[in-house]
Amino acid sequence: MLFSESFQMALTSLYANKMRSLLTMLGIIIGVGAVIALVSVGMGVRSNVTSSIASLGSNMLIVSPGSSNRGGTRGGAGSMQTLKYDDATAIKEKIKNIDYVSPSVSSSYQVVYGNNNWKTSVQGVTPEFMAIRSLSISNGSFISVNDMNKRSRVAVIGTTVAENLFDQENPVGKNIRINNQPYKVIGLLDSKGQSSMGQDQDDMIYVPITTAQERMLGITYVQSINIQVTDQKYMDQVQSEVETLLRTRHHLVGDKENDFNVRNLTSLMETVSQSTAMLTMLLGAIAGISLLVGGIGIMNIMMVSVTERTREIGIRKALGATFMNIMTQFLIESMVIGVIGGIIGIVVGCAASQIIATVGNFKTVITVAPIIISFVFAVGTGLFFGIYPARKAAKLDPIEALRYE
Repeated sequence: MLFSESFQMALTSLYANKMRSLLTMLGIIIGVGAVIALVSVGMGVRSNVTSSIASLGSNMLIVSPGSSNRGGTRGGAGSMQTLKYDDATAIKEKIKNIDYVSPSVSSSYQVVYGNNNWKTSVQGVTPEFMAIRSLSISNGSFISVNDMNKRSRVAVIGTTVAENLFDQENPVGKNIRINNQPYKVIGLLDSKGQSSMGQDQDDMIYVPITTAQERMLGITYVQSINIQVTDQKYMDQVQSEVETLLRTRHHLVGDKENDFNVRNLTSLMETVSQSTAMLTMLLGAIAGISLLVGGIGIMNIMMVSVTERTREIGIRKALGATFMNIMTQFLIESMVIGVIGGIIGIVVGCAASQIIATVGNFKTVITVAPIIISFVFAVGTGLFFGIYPARKAAKLDPIEALRYE
């Protein structure tokens, strides 16, 4: 009964001073709303980056050539020509816990179809590349082993290339010209969008690696080897075994520097995830400061309320109200401010998150955790900053309170 009556009195008091109550809640509303909105932005960044890295392929290792050194002059990364197709074959045959291996080469060409032309990247790959990079075909088929063996002039194109060369026309079965040579389009890929580095993953043409090496580039080496590991727990083990195998095959003994590099995309994803998680926590902490400011506002208004209701407190004490009765009433009032402010703040925060996503064309992710944490913090702030005014009210002497003008 005491709690119920105190709660009703708290609502009556807040309603009697509507504007003052709203202004008091404003700090809590802004604080809760800011926490939810900024955390949703941080989670959106994390989701975008993670999905972008994942689009490159899961459990992936990429072997690339090292930098050359001629006459004391060092070339750029990838300038060496030491990786061979046989290296990829050896990796697949001799190392366990690997699903797929695909060597690749690439270059840029002006591609022509009819009166349209478009400069894009042309990559020579094997059939396994489709599984490694999680590619999917929307029309037609991907490169086959038969295409590789015959060094066929066939191509699989991305949606960006299709839009610029074919407009609305179905590209499958049509002939395009790459490096002034005809290539038949056998497949159209589903769109993958941009990578984490902002690269358009749909602005790409894939041809058989044998065709690219012999008919287009005239080379015998490969520019990278893509490896898909069976399970993430084997990533470090496989990476170490690949390095050991390639050092043996390339006759690198003792302290001789590797002529290749092995990149682990899982480690990259973990690093990015940790960085974006810290960013999200930082944004939430900054927004949480406004909750403390809101709590100070609650304490301030409750101090004013104690002064205004001094005679009321004296009457209640004269009629038998105890220290805990008065303390409970004022604590409930400050808690109600936190509860109502928290609820409105949740609505404001979710709405702000949606507005940011719509206006900024940016993905935001609203999760339950920041909503619950910010609401609990809002209620706790109301209670914490209401303790001092409540104690002050409960300690008032009833005689002096009745004499207060």
